[in-house]
Amino acid sequence: MTEKKMSRYESPCTKYVYNPEEGDYERNIPPGTPFEELPDDWCCPLCEAEKEFFEELED
Repeated sequence: MTEKKMSRYESPCTKYVYNPEEGDYERNIPPGTPFEELPDDWCCPLCEAEKEFFEELED
């Protein structure tokens, strides 16, 4: 059985990519947290864009 890789998401400023395997240490988001499970008020640490503006990256 293979594990499905979680998708990464890029902010509109294109300078930040949320990687679920790394989480977001500065905002207490543990590694392994899928983008869909981030708190509703989570935003890009660089440009402060809200989650709804992030785009899924094709791996």
